[in-house]
Amino acid sequence: MNVLDQARGWLDSLAPRERTLVTWGGIGAAVLLLVGALVIPLHAAAARSADRVARKEGDLAWMRSVSGELRAAGPAGAAANGESLLVVVDQSARQAGLGQSLSGSQPSGTGGIRVRLERAPFDTVVSWIGQLQQQHGVFVESATIDRAAEPGVVNASVIFRKPG
Repeated sequence: MNVLDQARGWLDSLAPRERTLVTWGGIGAAVLLLVGALVIPLHAAAARSADRVARKEGDLAWMRSVSGELRAAGPAGAAANGESLLVVVDQSARQAGLGQSLSGSQPSGTGGIRVRLERAPFDTVVSWIGQLQQQHGVFVESATIDRAAEPGVVNASVIFRKPG
């Protein structure tokens, strides 16, 4: 005799009024379990998502408020001073700690330079590219980034250009 048959036998042995009470109690317990296991966690996740969206909207509003100032400031730094793109890229890479990862650079088209990085930390590469753009007005024309064998380490080929 399995557990389900035992439960049915026990339920049948109860008086009709007790049977109704046990049945409705079981249904109530199932509903409470459903609410506790599904609805409450979903509600909490939705609230966290709404908070996150609100923070992101605030960040976006701030970015829009300062975008005019940034555009007015224009490109700054060595690239605007007339230093060669090769010198700017090489010096900034070494300052960012990517000197050992630089495996070569070569001219690319008119006024561009292709830089090859081997086994460079991904976060450092991204930060360096951002610094080049913000501080020197250099922009990325194209980039190919492949992961290396170690986690967080990449091999990259990036083509930089001066503005204008």
